[in-house]
Amino acid sequence: MPQRPPPERVQHYSRRPIYVAATKQHVGKTTTSLALMSGLSKRFDKVGFIKPVGQQHLEVKSDSGHTIRVDKDVVLVREHFKLDHCPYQSMSPCLIGSGYTKQFIDGEIRLDKQMDDIVAGFRDIDDKSDVVLCEGTGHAGVGSIVGASNAKIASMLGADMILVANGGLGSTFDELELNRVLCEKHGVNIAGIIVNKVKLDKYEQTKHYMSRAFMNMWGVPLLGVIPDRPYLGCPALADLERLFKTEMVSGRCHRFRHYKISDLNLVTTSLSRFLENMREKPSRTLYICHVTRDDIIFGFLGEYARRRRHGEPFEAALLVSGREGKYDVSPEVMDMITDATLSDVPVLIARHTTHTAMELIANMTPKLNIHDTGRVETAVKHYEPFIDFNLILDRTQVTGAEHQQ
Repeated sequence: MPQRPPPERVQHYSRRPIYVAATKQHVGKTTTSLALMSGLSKRFDKVGFIKPVGQQHLEVKSDSGHTIRVDKDVVLVREHFKLDHCPYQSMSPCLIGSGYTKQFIDGEIRLDKQMDDIVAGFRDIDDKSDVVLCEGTGHAGVGSIVGASNAKIASMLGADMILVANGGLGSTFDELELNRVLCEKHGVNIAGIIVNKVKLDKYEQTKHYMSRAFMNMWGVPLLGVIPDRPYLGCPALADLERLFKTEMVSGRCHRFRHYKISDLNLVTTSLSRFLENMREKPSRTLYICHVTRDDIIFGFLGEYARRRRHGEPFEAALLVSGREGKYDVSPEVMDMITDATLSDVPVLIARHTTHTAMELIANMTPKLNIHDTGRVETAVKHYEPFIDFNLILDRTQVTGAEHQQ
């Protein structure tokens, strides 16, 4: 881990807002934004945050007490960093939900009103903060169909862009080039690049060649290279609840227990062999069985009870799958699962075929949320030391010429 001197508090001069965008989905933009917020909070008294255009939303209470919808990442950042000076309604001024694009094209949503809301939200946050971090949605072009791409909004707000990409060389550079060109078209200065999820054995190589390539080709510095941390991509049981649009039948106290995809185990054996497997495999294993395998369900419950009686660790969970409308857990089996003496046994039911359930889990990308505090804190602690905050502040400080303008 790189060793950096403790950060100094920065005296507040005028500086441009920092806008974070990614090359595509699932590259760690929100995680990077959390690390940037943490580092900036150590250097400024008041750090503001805004997600100008959001998509997935949560309901919260506004300062006036009304229920409003805001982007889910806004809730995560505001609550985690206690940004009481930032009103929710200003932090998430534009939500593109289902049907929004059609309404925009049909003229039911006006471009000037949409952009005025974004500017008003930003100004409110900016007036109350020493520095503002803006998190975009996806890559630089996302939102173009409604006239609100990340590059266009960054230009409108006078922000400098930090682009986040996944580790690699050629393909990473190619993806960044597409975003760089769009930023150039809108006159957006790129403060630098953060390369994320880099394999440990490729770390030094990636850092060496990417820093040279960015500077030689674009005159843009590499702001950080983040080594991969597989744990951050491990789904928790709460992630599986969202994936399958269900709630745990029992064991909800373990919702934020994480499982490696490699620890996923489809049970197709006899009960006796399954019991042997449970005693041979790691304690934290996620088992999947079909809803018709009552013997496996009872075997899992029985092993859990046996381990508890003997004080032995057992962190396994059971996902019961079966196509909706064709297979259901019988009332008698459900009574056993929900029995008060076994209420802490982690069991979920997925209304899908076993094949589909396993495929969905294998292809999912777990997202950070405010309730999974362990993963959020781990992510911030892992990312922050690898980011060059002094270079970021140098690249985003307003010059004397800009002051005069």
